[in-house]
Amino acid sequence: MTATTSAVRSKGTHQLAGTATLLRFDLRRDRATIPIWIGINALMVLSMPNTLKNLYGTQAQRDDLMHQMATNSSLRALVGPVFDDSLGALTAWRVGVYAGALAAVTSLLVVVRHTRDEEESGRQELVASGMVGRRASLTAALLTAAVAHAVLALLVAAGLAGHGVFGAVAFGLGIAGVGMVFATMAAIVAQLTESARLARGLTAGVLGAAFVLRAAGDSATDDGSSVLTWLSPIGWLENLRPYADERWWVLALFVAASLIQGAVAYELAGRRDIGMSFLPTRPGPAVGRLGTAGALAWRLQRGSVFGWSVGFFLAGVAYGGMTDGAADLVGDNENAREIFERMGGQSGITDAFLASMVGMLGLVAALYVVASVLRLNGEETSGRAEPVLANAVGRLRWAAGHLTIAFGGSVLIMLLAGLGFAVGYGKEAGPILGACLVQVAGVWVIGGAAVLLFGVLPRAAGAAWGVAGAVLLIGWVGPALDAPQAVLDVSPFGHLPKLPGGAMNWPPVLILLGLSAVLVAAGLTGLRRRDLTT
Repeated sequence: MTATTSAVRSKGTHQLAGTATLLRFDLRRDRATIPIWIGINALMVLSMPNTLKNLYGTQAQRDDLMHQMATNSSLRALVGPVFDDSLGALTAWRVGVYAGALAAVTSLLVVVRHTRDEEESGRQELVASGMVGRRASLTAALLTAAVAHAVLALLVAAGLAGHGVFGAVAFGLGIAGVGMVFATMAAIVAQLTESARLARGLTAGVLGAAFVLRAAGDSATDDGSSVLTWLSPIGWLENLRPYADERWWVLALFVAASLIQGAVAYELAGRRDIGMSFLPTRPGPAVGRLGTAGALAWRLQRGSVFGWSVGFFLAGVAYGGMTDGAADLVGDNENAREIFERMGGQSGITDAFLASMVGMLGLVAALYVVASVLRLNGEETSGRAEPVLANAVGRLRWAAGHLTIAFGGSVLIMLLAGLGFAVGYGKEAGPILGACLVQVAGVWVIGGAAVLLFGVLPRAAGAAWGVAGAVLLIGWVGPALDAPQAVLDVSPFGHLPKLPGGAMNWPPVLILLGLSAVLVAAGLTGLRRRDLTT
């Protein structure tokens, strides 16, 4: 071994010093959140075969489904094309797009948290002062994401092996592949930006673009061959074709993209100082223009509100455009009709479809309100809240600014979703807007739970994500599994009237609004009485 080779290897080892310790630390910090995200994804996938068996139990029903998906471009844009009528292939078709997207969300949250979040809070500088290599934190973050997706792939492969081992392995690896592509993408964005919030937003924007590209490509062709589909990693999962003559070579795309993006992230990480970025934030004005805590909260959260608003409006347009095709897809299938009615009421398949889609957007809006409320926790733990509160700003006034954005923003995004439905469906906007606003009562209860956790148990504030995830799981998977009503009633959304089409029932809505007010009041009381995290 030459001296030069030895020096290069020594330098590389030094760059990764402490990786194992940081990996254990990252896994310990995420011991609650990662299992929740993995559990939601795995349950969504593994619950689907039994549901599809009940829905399409006969060959005639499956033939009708294949025909509908081949001729209905709107439905292909929603869930992708069908490549085979076996139970395994139908499972990969029905949940593949969403399982891949959920794995991508898990990746961006994990990687940004353990990279840019750590630098923004100042903890990374403390860690780097010890015997820790320059790229150890980035490596540990990517390995944390890899461990999470490996576990998810094993669960999916083991759970679906009864329908075909090779298809199950391909599907599990494909979902993990999507997750790792977005993990390395998040690693690059974390080097480019100076803010963890912006890093999450940009990576989420890339995910949204990938979803749109896949949807546009699938609406154009019925076999996944569109160039637009191939430009999206989610489209790669679809074209892997689990249970339909698997294309194993597609896995090479996931590996190549992850390695290339990972190499770029490593190169960028070695060329900047801790806390710095390649896209520095613009300097503020010489004279401050923010006179209130509410104005500061708006400045901090306006980008997030804008992104969610655009996303909900476009989702409303997309779902509204698919409404007429929903009746064609269900046809005479009583089991499919029953699931839609369990989710959206018994007023007719079109109204039931609209109500179920509105309910799904309400569940997703719960994620927005949790993220917005927990911005308070981020401001506190990063030390930015302390200098604000050291001036003539009380805790309640400081919190009120962010909570106004959180709760008011949820109303805004649901209104925009309703407008999107009206545009896409081309019918009267009033009933669908009312249906969207009713969902706000359930969203606010989840937001109130997040405020309570932040105010009373700030170290457990992250558990609010678990609450939102559990509600999402109940609302998404519960009706398909024919879960008991007692289980569905655990979610606040289970008590809301099924609109449009159903009768408006005010008492449960008012009770949920009152409950959210009580939770917020209890959380703010706890905030006033406890010490700040410094």
